[in-house]
Amino acid sequence: MDFLYASLVLLHFLSWAIVLGFAVAFLRKGEVPRGLMHAALSALVTGILIVGAREMTGEEVDYIKIGIKLVIAAVVAGLAVVAERRAGGARLLGPIAGLTAVNMAVAVFL
Repeated sequence: MDFLYASLVLLHFLSWAIVLGFAVAFLRKGEVPRGLMHAALSALVTGILIVGAREMTGEEVDYIKIGIKLVIAAVVAGLAVVAERRAGGARLLGPIAGLTAVNMAVAVFL
């Protein structure tokens, strides 16, 4: 179970790193990178799986922190889907990058 948990955490971190990296790198180009939506959705799904794995092992879960992170992750994933599917979606890269940074700050400081 430790290997599964560590693998999920690694995938979660990598997904958020890709979201933030893509959003910042493509901000000036004015285009939405392919893969941004997939990275945001995988960050959301792996986050949910991490919480499930923690609950299965009986470890303590901070539900307030998880709730805040879940809402932010859902908004980021929704913005990424809208940005990829609509013309002019590059305008959403700034909010995606900002909310991703806020989500990371919540993970570290709360």
